[in-house]
Amino acid sequence: MSNVEIRKSGRAGRITLNRPEALNALTWEMCLDMEAALDAWASDDEVALVIIDGAGEKAFCAGGDIAEMYRRGRAGDYDYGRRFWADEYRLNAKIFEFPKPYVAFMQGFTMGGGVGVACHGSHRIVGETSRISMPECAIGLIPDVGGSLLLARAPGRVGEYLAVTGHRMNGPDAVFAGFADYVIAEAQWHALIAELEASGDVTAIDHVAGAPQHAPLSDQQAWIDAAFRGVTLADVLRGIAGDNTEIAGATRATIAKASPLAAACAYDVVARVRATDDIRHALDVEYRYTYRSKQDGDFLEGIRAAIIDKDRNPVWKHDSITAVPQTEVSNMLMPLGENRLTFEKETGA
Repeated sequence: MSNVEIRKSGRAGRITLNRPEALNALTWEMCLDMEAALDAWASDDEVALVIIDGAGEKAFCAGGDIAEMYRRGRAGDYDYGRRFWADEYRLNAKIFEFPKPYVAFMQGFTMGGGVGVACHGSHRIVGETSRISMPECAIGLIPDVGGSLLLARAPGRVGEYLAVTGHRMNGPDAVFAGFADYVIAEAQWHALIAELEASGDVTAIDHVAGAPQHAPLSDQQAWIDAAFRGVTLADVLRGIAGDNTEIAGATRATIAKASPLAAACAYDVVARVRATDDIRHALDVEYRYTYRSKQDGDFLEGIRAAIIDKDRNPVWKHDSITAVPQTEVSNMLMPLGENRLTFEKETGA
């Protein structure tokens, strides 16, 4: 059985991520298959809209399949991951720019790469089990797959907070932060998908969507905006060092577990992307970091500690955020010259 089911059903192009045993984690082949489908459907008059969902109850998509990246990287093959990311990011851009409605149903965990194939769509639906996050700093990476643009567009400084803490948003939080559009009870999803397939009319979503729900994250925005106004993440940590509130303590503790280099870069990237508000620029800046992440960053060590050995005890390059020179942040985010992200098809899995 394929890891991603692609078909046409009624007026809809249908994509179902089908690796429930792996929380529908994205493989390189899945990304290429989805891109081929979108390329075909963009000009197919039979397809009025695209629907993407995931098999199983636990997750829409818990991220990318990174075990092979680790194996290749440990062997000194950094190009494998770079080619995978280049192809994945091209898919993310195509979803953002897709000329027809793109409807995503996100149950359970939607993290990292899952955000990239769902949250750039035009109609993003969450439910009572939805938990959406960008937790990449915990494994030595930065929020990527265009996630930096979503973070940059979040209210106030909420994007910086989400980027460096990996905070898991529930459905209403995701709507508040701009990662989703509708909270709809998951018991209604099957009938809604059937109606969308039959009619090809996305206004069907508005007919079942309920009133906006209170987002717990919105209660924290005033503190977040004040705490995360610093130019660098080190500024933020110095500013909240003496803050004895529960959220300050939790924020310090969470950031302390992340890769200092990744977290410092992630904070910087959100500000850079906010200044341009462009998906391709966001992906380009992210690619500068991911391109260098295995050779010059903490990514391989982060995968080892979280996925391979599972000891949850990574040995990062730096002991703390304040130990990361700003020049190193700049070096990780410098343009790549001839190795820059081009959004052109060049590779295969």
